[in-house]
Amino acid sequence: MPAPFARPRLLYVSDLTYPARGRRYGDEDAHLSARLRDVYDVALCHPLDAAALLDAFDLCLIRNSGPVIHYQEAYERFREVARRTGAPVHNPLTGRGDMAGKQYLVDLAAEGFPVIPTVDRRADLGRLPAARRYVVKPKAGADSIGLETLGHADLDTLAFDDGALLVQPHVDFRYEVSFYFVDRVLQYALHAPDPERRWELRPYEPTGADREFAQRFADWNTLEHGIQRVDACRTADGGLLLVELEDLNPYLSLDLVSEDVRDRFVAALHASLRAVLEA
Repeated sequence: MPAPFARPRLLYVSDLTYPARGRRYGDEDAHLSARLRDVYDVALCHPLDAAALLDAFDLCLIRNSGPVIHYQEAYERFREVARRTGAPVHNPLTGRGDMAGKQYLVDLAAEGFPVIPTVDRRADLGRLPAARRYVVKPKAGADSIGLETLGHADLDTLAFDDGALLVQPHVDFRYEVSFYFVDRVLQYALHAPDPERRWELRPYEPTGADREFAQRFADWNTLEHGIQRVDACRTADGGLLLVELEDLNPYLSLDLVSEDVRDRFVAALHASLRAVLEA
């Protein structure tokens, strides 16, 4: 813990130059880190440097650090150092969503949650509804890395019995919608009206049913503190299905919300960081 009256030191982890389609990691992190300087002495670092710097700071905030698949060994080293030293990390490294890989999609589907049907074993293909096309992607992937769309006959050529691949039916959906949480409290929602332009987001006013849907997954994750983004798709019949539960480094699209919403989010983040720091 910092000395009395000292400002706590915050290590802000971001890959400022990661070339994300339709998103500007550097811009979002420059603005958000500036808002945190009201309370913290802030230093930005690349995810490859985070493990080496962790013990020099009072708290580490993981933000837009990019897909872990690009630096898996460094990420595992960071997690090991954080566990060994007890360093406070936000989000805490206990998330059950993408932070732990995409096994949760298989588990939630098997438990009957409203998730895009997902299996990771050839023997379980019969659990999937019939479809003209299927989506196949690495369980450890992100940002559509390694994603393929195949016909049913092509599934026989896949070697996924080791559980490294996910298979889902290709869902024709009306639009995607994302719900943004801090400490399991919904802050705002955004949607992409055009399925072909997923990163062109607009503010979205969720219905009561939408809120219940998203809250169910935020609560399932059991993260007492932290940022979560619940990504879903609106199907042709009007229902929602979970696409992804992002709890490691979800992009927040803060530039697309009103100033009041942004201020409320920052206040909630301040409170969440303080709770992790003081735990």
